[in-house]
Amino acid sequence: MPLPPETEAHILRYHHAERWPIGTIASQLHLHRDTVARVLAQAGLPTLGPLRRASAIDPYLPFILETLTQFPRLRASRLYAMVKARGYPGKPDHFRHLIARHRPRPKSEAYLRLRTLPGEQMQVDWGHFGHVEIGRARRPLMGFVAVLSWSRQIFLRFYLGAHMENFLRGHVGAFAAWGGCPRVALYDNLKSAVLERHGSVIRFHPTLLALAGHYRFEPRPVAVARGNEKGRVERAIRYIRDAFFAGRSFKDVDDLNAQAEAWVAGPAGERRCPEDETLSVQAAFSQEQTRLLALPGDAFPTDEIEPVSAGKTPYVRFDLNDYSIPHTCVARTLTVAASLETVRILDGQSVIATHPRSFDRRQQIERPEHITALVEHKHQAGAHRGTDYLIQAIPLSRELLTQANERGEPLGRTVRALTDLLERYGVAELEVAIGEALARGVPHPNAVRLALDRRRQASTTPPPTVTLPDHVKRRDAPVRPHTLNDYDALLENDHDDTD
Repeated sequence: MPLPPETEAHILRYHHAERWPIGTIASQLHLHRDTVARVLAQAGLPTLGPLRRASAIDPYLPFILETLTQFPRLRASRLYAMVKARGYPGKPDHFRHLIARHRPRPKSEAYLRLRTLPGEQMQVDWGHFGHVEIGRARRPLMGFVAVLSWSRQIFLRFYLGAHMENFLRGHVGAFAAWGGCPRVALYDNLKSAVLERHGSVIRFHPTLLALAGHYRFEPRPVAVARGNEKGRVERAIRYIRDAFFAGRSFKDVDDLNAQAEAWVAGPAGERRCPEDETLSVQAAFSQEQTRLLALPGDAFPTDEIEPVSAGKTPYVRFDLNDYSIPHTCVARTLTVAASLETVRILDGQSVIATHPRSFDRRQQIERPEHITALVEHKHQAGAHRGTDYLIQAIPLSRELLTQANERGEPLGRTVRALTDLLERYGVAELEVAIGEALARGVPHPNAVRLALDRRRQASTTPPPTVTLPDHVKRRDAPVRPHTLNDYDALLENDHDDTD
């Protein structure tokens, strides 16, 4: 805060007329010694004798000034250690205070005001606007901001992350909203734009170069630590934070983007254009729009393309979530092509599944037909394996299974029942029992079981032993009794045959 003029007059009078030393003036006027010395130095009047007392740092000042000239950003603590090793007797706190006076100040740099022609240039950058919670996922909310340098027309679009595909979507959306493309796009050291930089040598991201070739604009980097070269987009981001985003509520990113679009067309477009204060930004953009490059017939592809591995389960993982696939496509490498709305899964050039995209995490997004087909396949596979095993052990069982199937009996249940009898009675007994059931014209497992029981009773052999499970809980498992109607029907058939 500057001193009042009357205080400066008192300092000059007390020093030159009354010959008060600096310390006395500072004490009486309740000022700091440095403040009094500064006022006297600014007056440009000769001083009477030394303005300060000799200090212990004086013998070391040449060394200190030379060191600071060579290393202007050297910390006071390190400089104190160097001077202390050379015999300086002072304390570090006082030394730090003295060094602040002698440290060279950076020179202020003047900048030329940069002007561009209509339709010539746009400036692009990301702005970070916190995070959003989607289910169990916490994702960064990033604002893609592009500004036409002449009219100051803003394009604003929010995305969940600043990865390359969203960077491309921002460009495509800006060009579509403006109805054209400027000739030059300015970027700083964004990872989406610049892969590598050594001095003035730049290596742009190849995908960005493909985008530039598609729309025929020139990507151009700004110099390192030269934020003034893209100050229009920097100021636009601050303007968005203060005038649009601060205190705003929204349901989701789509709702926020709808509000941003209305704000850009409304308040942001009604402000004055800095290039021509007689025009609004919207009016200036109407003039600039005719100078933009025409857009190509097709938009640049912006889908996220990622190879994924399908394991033993019919799912592939993409962006923290699992998406179902047909069970015939497991155990192979597939490709995901994802937009902001859908996730397509491809096997080569064929699309094998399409899902709505989820930005949550640890979700299973399924199509019912995928799971149903897998369940049916498992049942059929189990029946086929049991059928092959049974027919290989007892070839006669093929005829019984064929007749049972013709009568509408469930094949899987019939196979399981016969396989259980095979394990309990053996091949020889079961083959004879199947022959008897076929001879009676009853191709049913219950008929085979009754035949086995009659043969056992006739031979007075004990019933087959059943091995109980080792675990006590499994031994005590309740058993649902089988209905006796089937046996009554079989007995009636036996009486009919006897008659």
